[in-house]
Amino acid sequence: MSLPINIKELIERRSVETSRIEYKEGWNPERVIHTICAFANDIDNVGGGYVIMGVEDDNGMPRLPPKGLDKNEIDAINKDLLNKCNTIEPRYVPIVEHTQYNGKEILILWAYGGNDRPYKCPTGFPKAGEGRRTEKGYFIRKMANTIRANDYEVRELFSISTLTPFDDRINQNAELKELRHPFICSYLSEIGSDLYELSLNMSLKDLAKNMHLAEGPEEYVRPLNVGLMFFNERPDNYFRYARIEIVDKPDPTGEGMTEKIFTGPLNRQLRDALDYIRNYMIKEKVFKYPDRAEAGRFFNYPYEAIEEVLVNAVYHKSYQISEPITVVFTPEKMEVVSCPGPDRSISAKDLKNCKLVANYTRNRRIGDMLKELKMTECRNTGIPNMLRAMEKNGSGMPVFKTDEDRRYMSVSIPIHPAFVRKEKGYMNIDTTYYKILRRPTKYRDRSELRDEIIYTLEKEDLALSKLAKKLGYAKITGNVRNAVSELMEEGRIVHTIPDNPTNKKQQLRLI
Repeated sequence: MSLPINIKELIERRSVETSRIEYKEGWNPERVIHTICAFANDIDNVGGGYVIMGVEDDNGMPRLPPKGLDKNEIDAINKDLLNKCNTIEPRYVPIVEHTQYNGKEILILWAYGGNDRPYKCPTGFPKAGEGRRTEKGYFIRKMANTIRANDYEVRELFSISTLTPFDDRINQNAELKELRHPFICSYLSEIGSDLYELSLNMSLKDLAKNMHLAEGPEEYVRPLNVGLMFFNERPDNYFRYARIEIVDKPDPTGEGMTEKIFTGPLNRQLRDALDYIRNYMIKEKVFKYPDRAEAGRFFNYPYEAIEEVLVNAVYHKSYQISEPITVVFTPEKMEVVSCPGPDRSISAKDLKNCKLVANYTRNRRIGDMLKELKMTECRNTGIPNMLRAMEKNGSGMPVFKTDEDRRYMSVSIPIHPAFVRKEKGYMNIDTTYYKILRRPTKYRDRSELRDEIIYTLEKEDLALSKLAKKLGYAKITGNVRNAVSELMEEGRIVHTIPDNPTNKKQQLRLI
């Protein structure tokens, strides 16, 4: 059966992170079953993973073109795989797809996070005729490796066994027919899944069970919450206030305030909300500078930053809490509020320093869906991307807030200084922009740094140490030194005393 994912992007690691993919040259029962067991235990709640057989592993990367499997061995492998999966306790069988890639036969096993964890399996398989039984153990994933869980990790597995993420649970209050077959087919088409063509002629029950969107005995199949969130017209009928509210509040008194509410499948309401913000809430200003030909273009809020914040809010919101995601625009800032707050593994200091890397994923299936739709990466890159977008636009730093009980999460993005009302203290765009842009930060990329060096040296010759300070650094950093070296190699910068590079009076000059 085909998988609900783009096979090419999966194999080439473009849609799923390394820790969730295991490449196997061929059928190795012991290692494959251990890895299936580890993915099913899903100790980090990331959604399980994939075992790809027929592709060699090259230090975590696929060795392409693939070696492939012998076509005549596929049936035997499937039969042995089923027999070995029967040794997993409780019983667990992954979803298997036999397909071709670059003309070679491969098998892909999708081992999603199981609802009956923890799972254990034999630590080894005796050869035929030996007749001995081996002990069973619990296996988990650590980074990109399958290991046997130690006593502490086994206790952790048991402690989370009752904590199946809400989005991956069966919804007993809904019937299977509440999932919309056309919505599912449209999703498969959008992500480029091989399952799309088959889905057009499949029954809703078979399609939903194949995609792990429904579970239960044949006579009582019920949808999972994630299925209702993405493939039903009104998820808020099942999860109160599962919606996005955008409020434009031009005056503190509320005069002239407008409100827009977005409902529907999570991916649709997210896209509609972002389109609305891009078309109606984002403004642009263009400035001409007296000392250079290029014009400066600035936005009140960089769209890329808003996108990251709103996608994260949809991804990490608890849909058991009857509160919407709210986006409020005021003359000073834009604020996104969702419930609950961040995981407690993120400290107050981390929030202050804009470092939001959680040890626990609240909605593993929502993350998988958004990732397949290219709406998130699920690799803790959202906040760095947001900071880069804000700095490139010359915006101030965002502010992350929560309360002591972690009941909410607030992310505020200040409006660009060029859009501050005059009566609030209009700021000079020329000096403000460069002051903000040159703030030392690890998120400044090399091309921006090179441009700033050239712009600075256009005005005067400078020693390397003074150049670094002009750029906003307290001392000469490796990035500054490397950028200067590149420009010198290209012949765009030279020393003022070329015969004596170590001279104390040495300076840099732009050609």
